Amino acid sequence: MNLKYKYWYFTGALSSKFCDDVIKLALSKKINRGGTRSIEKTSNLSRKKLKDLKKYRDSNVVWLDERWIFETLMPYIHAANQNAGWNFEIDQAEKAQFTIYKKGQYYHWHADAFVEPYNTPKDLKTHGKHRKLSVTISLTDPKKYKGGEFMMRDDDPKNPLKPLQIMVKEVVPRGSIVVFPSFLYHQIKPITKGTRYSLVVWFIGKPFK
Repeated sequence: MNLKYKYWYFTGALSSKFCDDVIKLALSKKINRGGTRSIEKTSNLSRKKLKDLKKYRDSNVVWLDERWIFETLMPYIHAANQNAGWNFEIDQAEKAQFTIYKKGQYYHWHADAFVEPYNTPKDLKTHGKHRKLSVTISLTDPKKYKGGEFMMRDDDPKNPLKPLQIMVKEVVPRGSIVVFPSFLYHQIKPITKGTRYSLVVWFIGKPFK
């Protein structure tokens, strides 16, 4: 799919209070090891599974579904979807993922969308739908950490051709929002100092026509 805009951003759009409130809420809840779809059970991992997981990702997460978070974000998501010219049909959000990256932690190249739609017949809200838009929100003052750069590319990282890599600088200021199609590959480079908190949300809808 040819896209004029790979991502759409709002620099420093969300208030420090919103960022502080999300961080306080998340840190009051159970913290889990961040996983991948291929390694879904992230508690009591075997040594092999843990090694496999760390090839791709090393981070910790908390799941949030508080209504006020989504009510704050929705105007930005709709604006990005329209202004970027994607006009993807989306009808709901998945749970928000609060992510913790401490020194040495990272998330290597990956795409949020899956080849097949969700097969969840017991949950008709997600069954047969695809992830279409991904949202990343920076919650931490960039002075409090180093590394952790958010990067994108518009090809498969397994492709032997030289990739087009984009350093998304607009995500750095606290309260910034970056919206992008979920099928684009992206990564978080290793943190070299401090802790980076972010919030990730995925928006789903019926398969592309």
